[in-house]
Amino acid sequence: MKNAAELLHLWIEFFQDLQFVRGRSQNTIMAYRRDLELFAQYRESETTISGFYEFMKKHKLSTRSQARVISSLRTYFKFCEGRGVPAPELRDLKPPKVKVGLPKTLNLQDFETLFASCLTDDANRSARNQLTLLLLFGLGCRVSELISLNLQDYSETEGWLKILGKAKKERLVPVTAKLAAGLRNYLIVVRPLILKEKTDSLLVNDRGNRPSRVDIWRWLAAWSKKSGFSEPVNPHRFRHGCATALLEGGADLRSIQLLLGHSSIQTTQIYTNVTTGNLVKTVDEHHPLSHVKDLE
Repeated sequence: MKNAAELLHLWIEFFQDLQFVRGRSQNTIMAYRRDLELFAQYRESETTISGFYEFMKKHKLSTRSQARVISSLRTYFKFCEGRGVPAPELRDLKPPKVKVGLPKTLNLQDFETLFASCLTDDANRSARNQLTLLLLFGLGCRVSELISLNLQDYSETEGWLKILGKAKKERLVPVTAKLAAGLRNYLIVVRPLILKEKTDSLLVNDRGNRPSRVDIWRWLAAWSKKSGFSEPVNPHRFRHGCATALLEGGADLRSIQLLLGHSSIQTTQIYTNVTTGNLVKTVDEHHPLSHVKDLE
């Protein structure tokens, strides 16, 4: 077995490949780096692969997190073998079985509660806050996609927004009438008043420039608390809520796949489980057999 230094000597080349060839985001690259560093830490004192799983448990990694680490390592070792460097670890590292849970969605009632709770004494800031929620729920976009939106990405005449997704894949997402009205008011009236420095960013934070992921999480946490929710609403719940609402409204899976930017239809199919679960609940609540008394 190779020591940690020999094992990971292709790191820099691997990270460059992730960024410049595969188009991965900096957040994704940093996640790979953390996973590889964890494995390097383990290999400083251990030589076998079998103990790595217990090592991850001692670091309090969940089964899902362990699966992500193994996936990162396998990607790296495949890269090594592609460069002619033998990596027997590729055969030895097997991901743990992960039970796929149904995504938590955001329903219309909770959205409307947040929409009312994000209002402040500042009318311009309130309009910006409400537009943020409309974009999250109306586009079904990821938070990284939201904060990267630029002015030139919106075509008012064509009625769509261009979103830059994972691996720098672009997709055009239709803008609803409600969202279009919010965008028009924000761009003409609000944004010029809260802008403090020149930026192409569509959204502007309280400092007058492009918002960060932390800004979005902080806003949602504050609005969730004001709404009386037991926990902050995760930005991804808007994405799940958008997809679920579209599916329940009759949209086909292929259209939802294109809207969300999923590379595989299998990823989109999880929402069929969500709506099936709602159907079971509805039937259980309203079907006459549910109200029949047990026979003695």
